[in-house]
Amino acid sequence: MLDVETAAGPGWDDEDSWADLARRAVRAGLSVSPFANLIDKKVSVEVAVKLSDNAEVQSLNANYRGKDKPTNVLSFPMVQPDLLQSLENSDDGEALLGDIILARETCAAEAAEKDISLHQHATHLMVHGTLHLLGYDHENEADAERMEDLEVKALASLGLPNPYS
Repeated sequence: MLDVETAAGPGWDDEDSWADLARRAVRAGLSVSPFANLIDKKVSVEVAVKLSDNAEVQSLNANYRGKDKPTNVLSFPMVQPDLLQSLENSDDGEALLGDIILARETCAAEAAEKDISLHQHATHLMVHGTLHLLGYDHENEADAERMEDLEVKALASLGLPNPYS
């Protein structure tokens, strides 16, 4: 069973709308991965999505990544990638997959640059963050291409266009 908890800070109007969007985005990201069956397992798999601001994300980015600047999204996996497979075999219990945090000002500026809605861009970033929680990364070209392909597939399942075209 997938449980997505959402907390929306100042500037993220209509928290219920964002909570629904986060549930759909995380589900879509998980659905295109080899771990899609976690959605329907008896184990409770939880993802926390926090909609925050540049200041908090900058602080986290500095503390955890050594980059003293805001970024659009950060992901904090709580399960090692090599242990994700064991979650699929569990019939009960709970597992915190991880946390995703978005910076409102950065997300809004990027959405404006791309001439898309904040909702659309945030959905993409939540899918992206979910894939990071599952061990995907974009440190090299091959990994980036694989991750982007999954993002495109997940977004298409939500009726959203390819953000990379």
